Amino acid sequence: MSLQLLTDFPLLAHNTFGFDVRARHAMRIDSVDAAVALARDERIAGIPQLVLGGGSNVVLTRDFDGVALIVGIAGKRVIAEDADAWLIEAGAGENWHAFVAWTLAQGMPGLENLALIPGTVGAAPIQNIGAYGLEMGECFERLSAVELATGERVDFDRAACAFGYRDSFFKRAGRGRFMITSVVFRLPKAWTPRADYADVARALEGASTRDAQAIFDAVVAVRRAKLPDWTVLGNAGSFFKNPVVSAQAFAALKAREPGVVSYAQADGQAKLAAGWLIDQCGWKGRGIGGAAVHDRQALVLVNRGGATGAQVLELAEAIQRDVLARFDVELEMEPVRV
Repeated sequence: MSLQLLTDFPLLAHNTFGFDVRARHAMRIDSVDAAVALARDERIAGIPQLVLGGGSNVVLTRDFDGVALIVGIAGKRVIAEDADAWLIEAGAGENWHAFVAWTLAQGMPGLENLALIPGTVGAAPIQNIGAYGLEMGECFERLSAVELATGERVDFDRAACAFGYRDSFFKRAGRGRFMITSVVFRLPKAWTPRADYADVARALEGASTRDAQAIFDAVVAVRRAKLPDWTVLGNAGSFFKNPVVSAQAFAALKAREPGVVSYAQADGQAKLAAGWLIDQCGWKGRGIGGAAVHDRQALVLVNRGGATGAQVLELAEAIQRDVLARFDVELEMEPVRV
């Protein structure tokens, strides 16, 4: 299989921050066979490779001196069904939000709380995306990937993916080694609504029904009200993880900061609201160059126009220093830095 090798490729449309950077080369990967063929392609042997889906969880700090692999593998289908659940497979290049909407249209609920998260299906396991009381890993069955160095096809079950809070094997030991080609989700037929998250519950007040479609619509409404549209104001969604601290550390923090916003964890630890910490440090609406903290949601960093990846990282690091100095809490960035 011969793949077209593009030169001096613009990445502006392939990262949601809207950074105007370029890749030395690029290839569009629209099939598993194309992904397998990469390992045998002498034109790109020995040069860095960057797998890109929607570019919704990446900070591109400069032009990429390598080959950008633009994943466009499409397709979605029910591959198995029994009395308990549906197994649904989707190509890695499918738009995540459109995929969630499709599952509901097919009468298969379960992913509705993850509506309107930007990016592709293939990126979802890397980040173990989550929102409004649900993490993708809870609905995950398995995925297929191709090892870039060898062209070998590899399947990963849930244990192999090592999912954590906004984390997985693919962000750590597996980073840069694999291209995810498809993902299989298991959606139980005994559907349990998750509508107790405060913002979603408020959006559902007065609703005539609380079925999966109503929750989907409420999540979409909440996200649109709270978060900037990346097509208008470049961003990568939540930029920092909500830090989790021990019960002892939380007690000490609560004594100093009685108003701290937190969520109790099953293991006795406490998850802190990173947006609250950032807001208390006075960062909401402030920026460095074209990079700024969103004026309505302190957890989101935005490109006000002409920002560079370096400016976004400079802003992020300044926020981390201030939060650490005031609260003795370390903030961890969610997006991958390139």
